[in-house]
Amino acid sequence: MNTTPDTFTDIDAASLVSRLRRTHHSGRTKPLAWRRQQLTQLRALLTENRAVIADALWADLRKNPTEVDQMEIDVTILEIDDYLEHLENWLTPEPAEVAVGHLPIGTAAHTEFDPLGVALILSAWNYPIYLLLTPVAGALAAGNAVIIKPSELAAQTSALLGRLVPAYLDTDAVAVVEGGVAQTRSLLAQRFDHIFYTGNGAVGRIVMRAAAENLTPVTLELGGKSPVFVDRDTDLAVVAGRIAATKFANAGQTCVAPDYVLTDPDTAHALSAAMARAVEELFGTDPQASSKYGRIINEHHFNRLTALMVSGRTTLGGQSNRGDKYIAPTVLMDVAPDEPVMQEEIFGPILPILTVTDLTEAIAFINDRDKPLAVYAFTNDETTRKRLGVSGILCKSVGVIGC
Repeated sequence: MNTTPDTFTDIDAASLVSRLRRTHHSGRTKPLAWRRQQLTQLRALLTENRAVIADALWADLRKNPTEVDQMEIDVTILEIDDYLEHLENWLTPEPAEVAVGHLPIGTAAHTEFDPLGVALILSAWNYPIYLLLTPVAGALAAGNAVIIKPSELAAQTSALLGRLVPAYLDTDAVAVVEGGVAQTRSLLAQRFDHIFYTGNGAVGRIVMRAAAENLTPVTLELGGKSPVFVDRDTDLAVVAGRIAATKFANAGQTCVAPDYVLTDPDTAHALSAAMARAVEELFGTDPQASSKYGRIINEHHFNRLTALMVSGRTTLGGQSNRGDKYIAPTVLMDVAPDEPVMQEEIFGPILPILTVTDLTEAIAFINDRDKPLAVYAFTNDETTRKRLGVSGILCKSVGVIGC
């Protein structure tokens, strides 16, 4: 089942959740055979619709088809295949210890892995296939009924999923709700057994408050300002190539994209020049004309990002085109810590390079701010790696050390 966004009300939301809950209570979603069949169908949805998925993502974000295959479809298929391979073993009951003195002597216990019930999955727009269907696969593997809410900002992909999901998955247990804030609010007013949200912290707080009304467990996958530390005496051609490929993929609209660089002054200037060469290798002399370079999702984010480019001094890029929602791969130097670009997650193709005297100052700089989602380091020094690993930085969910 999918819904018509402009007619979806609180009453419709309550009715939908009740219908899926009845399906779950009937026991339909619990057998291993049902879970495997749904995962296999979800896999087929992806493999049989590569071309139309690529068309939708090109329309929404101008994603290159190769990037769609690698970073949206194939990575989701890998997740599904992992479930299909291991699910039966994961569901095997496990013996559990019994606390002496609380139960009669001779009592035995074991752990059963039961579905929670009806899950709500609220997804982001920047990877609208991967970030939606990966948690859907997990919810189905666990034997839950699922309500899927794609992001309305990736409108073409949302509409496509609204058509494809009912054609492949069990419509008595899986539903797609399209729409925006009003539809999300209607869903959050209902009682769910788990809510999975991917997106920004502001909406994450709204989700948490709504979930608290029913003591619903929540999984939040949020962003953050993920720093990069570049040590002296690294191969800056390699460093710049890796930073550019990660930072400017999907026009910087990736939650674990490098947000800013910390390095010493001499390395900062050399890295800025190396970044220019790396960007040209990736996208040519005119990234706007490159089929490999994406676009900003909408005018609101375009305006937000262009306002951030007033910070510091532009040493690469800086060009933009509102009609095309294009912002060039941009590097900023001489950025002060209190400038606008350092006050929020950038989530776009703008890379500030800030200078520090040494690793100690870099660690203090990072620790003075909110926990990042990821930390990247380019160093050949084992002591530096170890200090970063035990410094207390690491991250909310991912720590990445590269060299």
